[in-house]
Amino acid sequence: MKEIFFTDEAPNAVGPYSQGVKSGNTLYLSGQIGLVPATGKMVEGGIAEQARQALQNLCAVLKSQGASVDNVVKTTVFIHDMADFQAFNAEYAKVFTKDFPARSCFAVKGLPLGALVEIECIAVL
Repeated sequence: MKEIFFTDEAPNAVGPYSQGVKSGNTLYLSGQIGLVPATGKMVEGGIAEQARQALQNLCAVLKSQGASVDNVVKTTVFIHDMADFQAFNAEYAKVFTKDFPARSCFAVKGLPLGALVEIECIAVL
């Protein structure tokens, strides 16, 4: 069984996918980029601003299910340029402050809407 969920506190999907899917006590969250939910536009600035917004969006989707970053067991990060890795990590470390989840990070050629970073996660309730 699976349950589709979403929140207005995060951007709407920009394609044929759900913000999240719940199966049992596991949440699978689709990738979040630096879109501002209220405007549907990319946050102004560079990697730090986009990472901060993507993480806020991720937290909003988690919160809609009564979860937080403390429930996250795995993140996958797609970054446009590995030269931004340290700047991204600085923002990530402000959100994930202890008991860090497992993580993969990949440099990719392109991301939706010209994003510099996309973050997805798996959380357990």
